[in-house]
Amino acid sequence: MYKDQRIPSWLDPLFWDLDPQELNLNQHYIYIVERILNFGDLPALRWLFITYEKETIREAVTLSRGLTMKTALCWQNYFGLKKEDMRCTGRF
Repeated sequence: MYKDQRIPSWLDPLFWDLDPQELNLNQHYIYIVERILNFGDLPALRWLFITYEKETIREAVTLSRGLTMKTALCWQNYFGLKKEDMRCTGRF
């Protein structure tokens, strides 16, 4: 799918807790999506929706346990999901 692609260096500040160049766009898509949705700005969101298919982002939103409540509610509404469809809402 995203062979040998890496996170652009301008997004590195969003991944302060690890080496962003070690992230694999295929293997770590849930982590990448949740980090950008939680902390990214408009250019980061644009990159996300260009890089990943909408369905992949939707899947990451439903599987993520790391979204903040504010972020989870926003994207739940955007994708038309139910609260019980999302793993992260069980945390709150």
